[in-house]
Amino acid sequence: MSSFLRATLMIFVLAAMVSCGRNYSAPRNLDDACAIVKERPKYFRAMKATERKWDVPVPVQMAIIYQESKFIGNNRTPMKFALGVIPMGRQSSAYGYAQALDGTWGDYQKTEGGRRAKRDNIRDATDFIGWYMHQTEADLGIPKTDARNHYLAYHEGRAGYKRGSFKSKSWLMRISGEVGARAVVYDTQLRACGKI
Repeated sequence: MSSFLRATLMIFVLAAMVSCGRNYSAPRNLDDACAIVKERPKYFRAMKATERKWDVPVPVQMAIIYQESKFIGNNRTPMKFALGVIPMGRQSSAYGYAQALDGTWGDYQKTEGGRRAKRDNIRDATDFIGWYMHQTEADLGIPKTDARNHYLAYHEGRAGYKRGSFKSKSWLMRISGEVGARAVVYDTQLRACGKI
């Protein structure tokens, strides 16, 4: 076999291997929960497993993931720039479907997920959300069906939620309302297509 043919074959094999890797693109229709679970059944299986383990409803998980990453597994916060052009690093260490911070993710790995848990793995990300919300319900008494207040505690941290740090952030109050509303819409849609 000629070296050119061998090199061409290797390129095709590598391209096939890359295409079989993780799909980090968002589902096509983020406004339709049924379309999301039909397009990405793996997401739905992960969320159902989290619902069974942590008692966090699938629509609540979906609404939080929508807000945090738009279902893009390798999502990161935007870069910060000095003088508008010099990159200074990311706004935070948030990464993955759940936009978990390095420190919080490390706590999750130590207590629940293990060292191999990855933020860009949907099963690990949904389990993280369940783990975090379970602790939030225990600490703050927020029911797991309350997507709005769980999002506030998720965004601000439990200590920030206790202090009421979100009250001075009108943009966050608006977004948490959107998360709550999206959870209700996703719930209605999933019931209509017989998923819950």
